[in-house]
Amino acid sequence: MKKTAIIILYLFSIIKVGFAQQDIPVKTPKTVLDDFMSKRFGMFIHFGPVTLRGTEIGWSRNKEVAQEDYDNLYKEFNPVLFNADAIVKAAKDAGMKYLVITAKHHDGFALWPSAFTDYNISKTPYKRDIVAELAAACKKQGVLFCIYHTVLDWHDPNYPIHNPYDSTKNVKGNMVAFKTQMKNELEELITKYHPYLLWFDGYWEKPWTNADGQEIYNFIKSVDPNVIVNNRLGKESEKLNDQSVGDYLTPEQRIGQLNMSEPWESCITICQQWAWKPNDKMKSARECIQTLVKTAAGNGNLLFNVGPMPDGRIEARQVETLQQMGAWLKKYGESIYGTKDGPFAPNDNYAVTRRGNKIYLHIFQKKGNKIALPNLPGVNIANAYVLGGTKVNYNQDTTGYSIDLPQTLPDANSNVIVLELNKNAEEIPVIAAGK
Repeated sequence: MKKTAIIILYLFSIIKVGFAQQDIPVKTPKTVLDDFMSKRFGMFIHFGPVTLRGTEIGWSRNKEVAQEDYDNLYKEFNPVLFNADAIVKAAKDAGMKYLVITAKHHDGFALWPSAFTDYNISKTPYKRDIVAELAAACKKQGVLFCIYHTVLDWHDPNYPIHNPYDSTKNVKGNMVAFKTQMKNELEELITKYHPYLLWFDGYWEKPWTNADGQEIYNFIKSVDPNVIVNNRLGKESEKLNDQSVGDYLTPEQRIGQLNMSEPWESCITICQQWAWKPNDKMKSARECIQTLVKTAAGNGNLLFNVGPMPDGRIEARQVETLQQMGAWLKKYGESIYGTKDGPFAPNDNYAVTRRGNKIYLHIFQKKGNKIALPNLPGVNIANAYVLGGTKVNYNQDTTGYSIDLPQTLPDANSNVIVLELNKNAEEIPVIAAGK
């Protein structure tokens, strides 16, 4: 009886620990998040059968594209020119350090041959596992591989909302079964493809609760405690607090505000639509580069989106712009990667990053022959020069610093002047920007 009692107590302790692990979330280690934030630049890829229509992924279902048409596009989806190595090379040549693929968007279609849904890539004429090919190409080329997975799924019979534009088309659903399905898919993705990061979206609809988000977050951490998770599993998306779920903030289609206390990543499109659209208006190389600089100067990362065409290729014009970003980063990358923002807040004329004893002053446009910066008490400039170029003259007094600009700025997109200080620039508090 004594031996039996000991065994029962032992089994009870295991069950108790198991429940405790479910109740107490395992947060992503700060060292892992710090490593992620040092990357500064990643590629977002929105891709799926909807490219055959050139409309937005997920959102055009029941809008520009009838549901029946949309849900059967997979039968024609055959991106025969998709080349994972070429896409990852385009990301790497652009200076991107990580890549996020929409393995499953709100339309419910899976870009991998999932064992838990028949609505997947294996049922298309293409058949090949796009997620696996990108994961392998990233590993080979030294780019961190990440996965996007939807929170909502308008195609899943267990999810109550099937048409966000017409409530009469919605169903009762079964959220317990829906979350079980999600867990199965996520465990499959994590254990099979080993993503560095999981990127979620679709948290805003009523059937999904904050408790649901926390449950999924805890489950992910039980599978891999080090995988990074963005903040869109919970209902609080604007800040990180007790009501939010996830590791970092994700401002969308805008550059985030300067934020030294919370990690963040802006997701922005190179064109206007997330998925491929014929003749979509594209940002200039100058705007793209300055977007990256302003993001880093706010202490954030930039997740920059491209949408492959129906044949699987990224448009040549998009690749060319990415190459221009990469060429700029080869010259000035030390002012972006592994830096922090400030100590001066960015404005329309310049932005500032820093690392060690260096401040990197990014000049966007020349208005006059000098740049005036506010005073930093106890901080002296020991040396100033154009990054990769000539020395720059400067003066300082009790009111601040006056930096002489070269007669002709060497770069049409964004120029970098390095200010070497007499102390560690990273320890200086952020102050208001100069004019």
